[in-house]
Amino acid sequence: MEFGNNRQQKALTAINELNILNDLSRYDPILCGTIPLQIDIEDSDLDIIFYVTNFSEFEDKVLKLYSHLSDFKLERKRIRDEDVVKANFNFKGFEFEMFGQNQPTHKQHAYLHMIVQAEVLKRDESMKCKVIELKEKGYKTEPAFCEVLGIDGDPYIGLLEYGEKKGFIN
Repeated sequence: MEFGNNRQQKALTAINELNILNDLSRYDPILCGTIPLQIDIEDSDLDIIFYVTNFSEFEDKVLKLYSHLSDFKLERKRIRDEDVVKANFNFKGFEFEMFGQNQPTHKQHAYLHMIVQAEVLKRDESMKCKVIELKEKGYKTEPAFCEVLGIDGDPYIGLLEYGEKKGFIN
């Protein structure tokens, strides 16, 4: 993103000012989502995923570093039968969503979805406009991709299955 568009550069500046990638480096952070792929819309957030094995320790660290920021919220919950820690806050015009689970970041769904999406966009640049158009109509990213690709069913699972079938992920 260092050489990306204006919004990507602003996002990188905000991430660097917060020092998230360094302060939380032991959790193998990866920036995922729409901004790295240039398919973001005005209210797109910055999604950063983390590999967390000790939720209490991670929560304490996140509270210490970011609880003073605007609209800070931290919660632990279960998603698809997995414990997760989620923190949200606003900084420099961006909503941040930090998502930690006990799974290596390169195996988490958010990362795998981004890999599949990047491969789809690389192979067919016209998809970009179609996905953005659907997102502006209220679609989330994965359902927008599935709509454009003609994938039925659960879009979060369907996109992964599509990526596996096409050899984008294994």
